[in-house]
Amino acid sequence: MAEMKSTHRTEEEKQYIKKRLNIIEGQIKGIKQMIDDDRYCDDVLTQLLAANKSIESLENYILESHLEKCIKRQIQEGKLEVTDEIMGLFKKFR
Repeated sequence: MAEMKSTHRTEEEKQYIKKRLNIIEGQIKGIKQMIDDDRYCDDVLTQLLAANKSIESLENYILESHLEKCIKRQIQEGKLEVTDEIMGLFKKFR
């Protein structure tokens, strides 16, 4: 069975991420309401783009944190196989 990895985050980091997720959740709920209200496609697409940008911004925040904390620590510990993990992760983002 594969090792279960975890990431320790400070309470401040957790609160920041959860706040951003709550904003994204609100955006998605708003888009759902726009569909129910038969809003114009252009308006819906604009809101979808905004939600997507919010998700991308949060992805970048978590990726930066991952590189700075998790990957850096593992390399310092001599676990160079972590480079395969990060290469796979970058491929997912294409």
